[in-house]
Amino acid sequence: MSFRNPWSRLVGYYQRKAGSHIYRRPFTINLQRPIISFTFDDFPRSALLTGGAILNHHGVAGTYYASLGLVGKDTPSGRIFSTDDLPLLIEQGHELGCHTFAHCDSWATATKTFANSITENHAALNQLYPHSEFKTFSYPISLPSPKTKARIADQFLCCRGGGQTINTGKVDLNQLSAYFLEKSRNNFQAVKDIIEHNRQACGWLIFATHDISNSPTPFGCTPEFFQKV
Repeated sequence: MSFRNPWSRLVGYYQRKAGSHIYRRPFTINLQRPIISFTFDDFPRSALLTGGAILNHHGVAGTYYASLGLVGKDTPSGRIFSTDDLPLLIEQGHELGCHTFAHCDSWATATKTFANSITENHAALNQLYPHSEFKTFSYPISLPSPKTKARIADQFLCCRGGGQTINTGKVDLNQLSAYFLEKSRNNFQAVKDIIEHNRQACGWLIFATHDISNSPTPFGCTPEFFQKV
């Protein structure tokens, strides 16, 4: 049995709490019925070709958070999409969100460098689709440092983190919570429980993952699991 270093646990706790109570953009969720969103970080090709096909089969669409500096590269979450995949994304009604150009660590990257990477990602998108823009953002790798959260707070309709929980009541549009499916891919009951919790709370549950593959990376899940969700 292995144990996490107490110092690493303390650092993780600090990262979760440091920006969560400051530079907030309060919003009250008051829904008539619960909602669920499906999002994909990094935008591996399989997330669209396999995951997107599953979503479309059920008549829904997802959000794909792209770092355009990774296009076509092999990464820890699998082969990233190519620009030739974007017409299919648009045709299927999915949203393309921002994930910085260079997939910057949201905590460890200097705020100016992080902000410049967002600007670079916008510029790369405009080269592909002039006059288009990213409307939402997902923090890569980590939750944001307070300075980074403050710097980008007014650039997007909302920014998404992690947290393995739902959004209900008073939330922060600068740091919405998400539930990463890969963390429960060996425990489907946990997924059922969070769905039921969201139903009872009449909240907004944002599912997140990366690749959808028969041999998923540690950051993704299988098509069968995703279909079951």
